[in-house]
Formats: sequence, structure tokens, C-alpha cells
Amino acid sequence: MKRRSLQWLAALTMTLCGAGSALADAGPDEIRIGQTLPYSGPLSGFGVIGRVQEAYFEKVNSEGGINGRKVKFISLDDAYSPPKTVEQTRKLVEQDEVLMMFGSLGTATNNAVHRYLNTKKVPQLFVLSGATKWGDPKNFRWTMPGMVAYETEGVVYAKHILLTKPDAKIAILAQNDDLGRDYVAGFKRALGDKAATMIVSEASYESTAPTISSQLATLKASGANVLFGVTVGKFTSQLIKGIAEVGWKPDLTFVPTSASSISFLAPAGLENAIGLISSSNQKDVNDVQWADDAAMKEFFAFMKQHLPNADISNSNYAAGYHYASLLVKVLTACKDDFSRDNIMRQATSLRDVQLPLLLPGITVTTGADDYLPFQQMRLRRFDGKSWVGFGELLDDR
Repeated sequence: MKRRSLQWLAALTMTLCGAGSALADAGPDEIRIGQTLPYSGPLSGFGVIGRVQEAYFEKVNSEGGINGRKVKFISLDDAYSPPKTVEQTRKLVEQDEVLMMFGSLGTATNNAVHRYLNTKKVPQLFVLSGATKWGDPKNFRWTMPGMVAYETEGVVYAKHILLTKPDAKIAILAQNDDLGRDYVAGFKRALGDKAATMIVSEASYESTAPTISSQLATLKASGANVLFGVTVGKFTSQLIKGIAEVGWKPDLTFVPTSASSISFLAPAGLENAIGLISSSNQKDVNDVQWADDAAMKEFFAFMKQHLPNADISNSNYAAGYHYASLLVKVLTACKDDFSRDNIMRQATSLRDVQLPLLLPGITVTTGADDYLPFQQMRLRRFDGKSWVGFGELLDDR
């Protein structure tokens, strides 16, 4: 009798475990979404992305949820530390039983859980990193990027230099990781044979370094009149302030889209950032040309209601809102099938999807063999108060 009871208990346990797995896959009552972001550490400025997304999903829930299901959004701090990302992601998948991971930030951090999530067949959607490796459906079916590829962005800047300053002497400062290498690879590819003569100096820095002052001094001494700074977080502030302090005034200075938030420019002095060039595929919340735009008004109203004390000039809030609106499009398309397979099927079959904060003319299209949701950008220049777009839409072609 005791043996039969133990066998029954073991069978019940296995059934319950199976039910837990099914819950994570099908989500009968709620859609559990996991995320890791740096709420602490050197890149904690990006933490506001998760805060605005939490508010966005609360709004979705208050309006009835998605196809009758409420969203349970669990965003945890990984301090931009890969070991911490592994720990928190495993917790989200194995304990919190999330249906998917969404919008987690960073190349090294996402790389640390890339294979794990694919082995577990857990969607790793709209990774906040432009590394080329995220768009690899053949080898990593469950991972999709959420940003324009870093290489594409590098191409866009090089194209502008070739058009406007073909005799440029270029200096490059890049973070010594996949992010930096991808940007520089695209940049050099677009310069082609001219890269060897136009690039007069290159330097790199570690993400753990306290400063980049010695690198800036070396680059200035090269006589370069164009600077491409592949910097992130506080290093963007150091770049802008540093070249001002040493009296270096390149004719053109470029920084990545991810480094263009006012929150990174302000510590360096906004006056020192005048003339800086970046790019984007989104409407800029600080650009007066969008003041009467219906979608922008809706965003401002959302922020006023849900995050009234937020610094709305920080473009990371708009970025978080933007990516959340993309995910809701995918989940809505799932209808009544919230299996992980169907989530990936819908995410990889988007056709000319419009999002409220995308620039006019830009839509989202994906395919089973094309995981890149965003492939166009527009250059923009900082005027001391906001970013002002200029020129035509550019891509990697």
C-alpha cells in the first residue's frame, strides 16, 4: 500500500510539473513576460526603459489585456553583469515560468543567456542590442533583435562622411567588445578601399575603465578632423566633455543612437554637444516638429498619467514605450494561441507594421529568414536643446 501511495504521489508530482511547464508555454490566464535591465551599476540610466514598460503593460491590463489575458511583467536588475543576467534569467524561466524574455539590454549580457534560452526554446524577443548575432534564425531560432544592427548604423555614418567630407581624417574610439567591433566593421565596410587612408587613428577602451582621457589625447594628436565615438552610457558624457576640455573641435563628431539620450549629454554640458551627429528611426520627444503629432501627444498624455514625475526629455522613456508597443502588436496577432511557437511565428511574419513613434516612412517587416525589424534610419544633429533630423532615410544598401 505504501509503495502504491508513493507511486501515485510521484505520478501526481510529474503531472503538476508538466502543468507548470504548460502554464509557461500557453499562459491560460496571464501572459508572463520576463526581462533583465541594469537598474544599478554604470548603465543604470537605461533602467527607465523597464519602468515605462511596466506602466505601459499596466495600461494594457486596465483596458482589458491582450485577447482577454492580463500581462504579468517581471523586470529584474542584472546591473549589466553577465553572471547576474544568467542568474536572473534562470530565475525568470525556471521559477517565475515566464512565457518569453523581452527587451533585455546589452550585448554581453544577452550573449550570456543566448544559448540557454534557445536550448529551452524560450523566445528572446527584441533584444536591446544591435549586434549582428541576434539575427541568426538558422542557428538561434528563438532570438530576435529589437534595434537597428550596429553595422547598419556604422554604414550610415560612413555614407554621410563620404558624401559631405570625402577628404576626412577620421579618428575612431570604440568600446572593446562586440558592440564596438560591429559598429567599426560596418563603418569600415562602407568606406571601402578608402578606409585605409581616411582613418588616421583608432583607440579602444574597456567598459570597466574609469576614464577615456588618455585615448582622447592620443586621437586628438593624430590630427583627425572627424571623430566616430562608439561609446555607451557615462563614456558618452566623458567623450563630449573630454574633447571640449582638450580644445579639440572635429568638424564632424558621431555617437551611436543608444548614446544620444539627453541624460547622457547633460552631464557633459549641452553646449559641448552642439553639432553632434547621431541617427534614429524614432520621433524625438524633444523635437518641436512633432509637437502636434497625434502619436506624440498620446505618448505625452500617457507619461503625464502614469509617470508624472519622469524627465520626459530622457529619450529612454520613449524607447521603452516604443518597444512595448511592438511587443503588443505581436501578442495581439497571436489571438488565442499563446504557445511559444506561435509567438515566434507572429514575431517573424510582421508586414509593414506601423508603430506610433516610428518616423514617417518606416514600418516593421520581418520574415522567417529575416529577423531584423528595423533597417532604416535618419541622421540627426544636436542643436543644444534637442536632436533635429536631416536628410533622407538611409539603410545598409
